[in-house]
Order: sequence, then C-alpha cells, then structure tokens
Amino acid sequence: MNGNFAMLAKAVIARCRKLACFSEDARGTRRTFLSAPMRDCHWEVSSWMKAFGMSVSVDAVGNLRGFYPGASPGAPRLLIGSHLDTVPNAGAFDGILGVVLAVALAESLKGTKLPFGIEAVGFSEEEGVRFGVPFIGSRALVGRVDEELLGRKDEHGISVRKAVQDFGLNANEISKAVLGDDVLGYIEFHIEQGPVLESLGRPLGAVEAIVGQNRLEFHFSGQANHAGTTPMNLRRDALAAAAEWIVAVENLAKQTQGIVATVGFVEARPGATNVIAGEARATLDIRHASDRARTEALDELIRQAKSIGARRGVTVKWRTLLAQNAVAMDPFLTEQIAHAIQESGCLPHRMASGAGHDAMILAEKIPAAMIFLRTPGGISHDPAESVHLDDVAKALECGHHLLAQLGASQEFLGRTCRA
Repeated sequence: MNGNFAMLAKAVIARCRKLACFSEDARGTRRTFLSAPMRDCHWEVSSWMKAFGMSVSVDAVGNLRGFYPGASPGAPRLLIGSHLDTVPNAGAFDGILGVVLAVALAESLKGTKLPFGIEAVGFSEEEGVRFGVPFIGSRALVGRVDEELLGRKDEHGISVRKAVQDFGLNANEISKAVLGDDVLGYIEFHIEQGPVLESLGRPLGAVEAIVGQNRLEFHFSGQANHAGTTPMNLRRDALAAAAEWIVAVENLAKQTQGIVATVGFVEARPGATNVIAGEARATLDIRHASDRARTEALDELIRQAKSIGARRGVTVKWRTLLAQNAVAMDPFLTEQIAHAIQESGCLPHRMASGAGHDAMILAEKIPAAMIFLRTPGGISHDPAESVHLDDVAKALECGHHLLAQLGASQEFLGRTCRA
C-alpha cells in the first residue's frame, strides 16, 4: 500500500469519526436536513477545504460546495461528493465518507492543477429523515425543488422553506444551485452497505446501475371474530392471509435472479390475543436493476395476493408508495473507474447498487458514476458501520488514477452538461 495514501486514509477515517460527533442526539449520531449540528459539520468540513486550497460556499438548499480550480480560468469542473445528513443512530461513514474522500483527493493533488476543476459537494439531504422526501440536496442541482416540496412539513410543523430560512439561506435563490453547462460529470464514493464485495474479497466495486424499486402497502380485509368459538374452516383471517403472502414474497425473490423483496412492516387489527384479525396491513419493498424483471415480479406478487385472498375469503387492496425506475451509470465513467481500480492493484467488480444514492438524481442531467468500498460485515445505518483502512487507501489511489485518466481524455474533456 502506498505510504502517502495510507497516511491520508488514516486522516480520512479520523475525519469521518469526528463528524459523527455532530449530532442532534446525545447518544448516537443523527444529523438531519439543516439541523443545528449540520452547521457545525459545515464549519468543520469547510476548514479542511480551505486548508487544501478550495473556495467554499453553501448554496440555498444547504449543500456545502468546495471548489478546487483547474489549470486555466474557466476550465470545466468535475463534481465529487455524497451526503452529510444521516439516519437516526447512524454510523460514521454512510455518505460522509464520500464527501471526505472528495476533499482528500483535492488534498492529494498538493497544488497540482488538472484540465478541469474539482467541486467537492456535501449534499444537505439524501436520507429523507426530516421531511420524508429524500435527495433534497441533489434535486436542487437538477432543478427539481418545487413549491410542493418547499411546503412539506416536518413533525414539528416546520416547512422545508422555513427550515432553509432558519438556516440563514434564501429559498428564492435555490434555482441558482442548478448545475451549469461547465460540469463534466459526477463521481460518488460510497460504502457498499451490503456484503457482496466482502464475500468476493474485493475492496472496491464499479457500480453499473442503481436498482429500481417499488414500495407498496397491501391491505387484507377479513372478518374479526372470537378466537375460541370460530372453527378453523369458517374463518376469514386477514393476518393468516397476509402471512401466507409474505412467505410467497420470500419464495419468489429467492427463485428470481437479482430480485430482493422485503416485507418490513406488518400490522394486525384489532390486535388482541383472543380475536381473529379482521384487518392486516403489510408493506412491500421490491428492487432489481432491470425495470422489466422488477415489474414482472411485482405483477406476480399482486396476482398471488389476490389468489390467496380469494381462497381465504379475504379482500386484498394495495396502493403504491414509490415507483422508481433503475438508473444506469454512465458507461464511459464506469469503464474508467474499472480501469482505475485495476491500476490500483485490485480486481474490479462490476455491480448494481441495491440502495438509492445522489448519483441517481444527478444522472438525470450529467454523466454520473459510483465507486463502492467494501463494508465489513455488510453493516450500515448502524453505529457498528465501519471501513478497512487499506480499502480507504485503495479508494484514494483509485481516485488519483481516475483523475489522471480523465485529465488525459479528450472524450471526457469534450463533454458538457445536458440540457
């Protein structure tokens, strides 16, 4: 392992752990959209950016943006970043590692200028914890923050617009955050948040696509009745119908390559020990990198829910909570990432991301790609979340090679932001 990258990797990990201390909770890390700890987080990251020759600004939706200029005035820019907000009881690396790595890559240049500038972006909102809407920060960069979103309120009745104002920003200037035509693309480093790279013994992965996902709520309506006096053959048990369907969900996912499907919430009513459930509610989260495969699987699960309900005398209804298509990463950038991983002495693994990321939003407007780092134990969104020092060093080395490759590529330098 290159000694310089090893030393910088230690600093990166230490910086991530320091940012984990900026929290809304006394015990554990929680830092939501434009909360008070986000201001402290901005101050800390800004101090690093300025020390490494970057100019710093905060746009009107609270994204922290540090710019390391290119070799010539007016040179185009490459965005590198991730998000600074967290889920409740979070780990130190989800999102934050990508921002810290972006700053560290600028630091590793030691004043050397490239044919493009580097803009390190710390997005203000990716998780959707405070307002129930994810990607507020990256939506602003592609022009998708509208009045409806600004009017959404948190559990305390504070709107997004008011939260922006309370942070000392002006919501009327959010349009100024939209990317200009000098942007060449976006790169996001992120922990995998899963066990695939660890199972393969690979430190880094090149993300080819971010999976599409559907989230639905199913409602099973039967007949509540006395648990002791109603014979089994005369029951219309809504919970039993839901339970049979849940097993069908698991079976279909196991038998269909690439599908993951989860029933993460179940509620039965009236919820008494001695009463047959007359109502049951269950959620479904289904994901796949192929929209067609995901849609076909979803159609089959709906068919099975109706069939189970009909056989048990239970009515089944459902509603869609989220329908999100898969997003392909830019093929050129993905190929360049795979080559940079190989140049770093690692065998590249091409993979899909099972979770959503800011890269999928920016891909609407600019070429976007992702680099995954191995996640020990596959643990994320938990204080036990961690990274290997060697993997962080390899990510820095990969990023260094990637910047050199892109700086020498006329194909890349000729790109501009899509309309």
